[in-house]
Amino acid sequence: MNVGIYVVKMKSAFAALTCVVLAASQTVAAKPAEQVPAAAQQSAAPALNMVEAYAGKDRIDFKKLKQQEKRPIVALVLGSGGARGYAHIGAIQVLEANGIKPDFIVGTSAGSIVGTLYASGLNAEEMREIALNMKPNDVREIRLAKKGVLDGKKVEEYVNKQVNNTPLELLKTPMYVVATELQQGRKMVFNAGNTGQAVRASVSIPSMFIPAVINHQEYVDGGLVSPVPVDVARDLGADIIIAVDILAQPIHTETSNVWGLFNQNINIMQYYLAKEELKRADIVIQPDIREKAHIFDVTGREATMQAGVTAAELKLNDIIKTFADHKHPLERGAVQYSAQQ
Repeated sequence: MNVGIYVVKMKSAFAALTCVVLAASQTVAAKPAEQVPAAAQQSAAPALNMVEAYAGKDRIDFKKLKQQEKRPIVALVLGSGGARGYAHIGAIQVLEANGIKPDFIVGTSAGSIVGTLYASGLNAEEMREIALNMKPNDVREIRLAKKGVLDGKKVEEYVNKQVNNTPLELLKTPMYVVATELQQGRKMVFNAGNTGQAVRASVSIPSMFIPAVINHQEYVDGGLVSPVPVDVARDLGADIIIAVDILAQPIHTETSNVWGLFNQNINIMQYYLAKEELKRADIVIQPDIREKAHIFDVTGREATMQAGVTAAELKLNDIIKTFADHKHPLERGAVQYSAQQ
């Protein structure tokens, strides 16, 4: 059985149990064919009028950019991990402080949320303030349905509000959002159209969130096929890939009850999926976050962001050496690359 499909089934089973409790309490693998709308959105517009998210033509030829500017192309890859996603902000804070600005960003699930905010032009401090002020009800809406109990529409609206309703192709830094096409379990990489909608698809945990419907197809959490999407970045032409892995480590997962066992099944599958892709990253930042927080946990955000800071700082020497190996020494406070201007 395909590992990705197996993860979908296991995650769905676990989420199904969660759904029962909620109801009782009343509380680029092969790149899919390009789906280009007849008239692509050319400027920021209200989210309701946005073109649906789609896989469009890359706005920058990174291989050509490398030749023109005679420097390595840098990609920032932000992985999935639920509430542990706050650690991405801490890692970005360290990269910013050391003049490291990616040419493009690839994000899955939680990584797609932080990635799109960062790609819109927000810095780490601004994202930190947003994270600390976000309330569960800003992104959560319970709606009991046949395919889930949470409606991702509020996630879509929240993200679009933070990026000022800017479509993916017009974000300041090119952004690639990874999701899973539900029917066949295919990896889908969105880089144009409705930013919030793409993120909604990427974070939609099966059976917990109602699948996102885009262009008549259902999409769910990108972490099912690519928890830390390094290969997408490499396929796009990145020479230096800095990946932030926030997945739960199986060794730290509680397995003394049925919930923990279901959780561990998912963690093991995602761990091995990510392990293969991470081999192809140049730098892997892994924050030490032992506990798997609930997706809407609002406590411990500061500690989680600090874990990202600590992990990134530990990798600074490796990052400096990697840039030097590519004959492009880092300069603290370096000017942003032209790909973002």
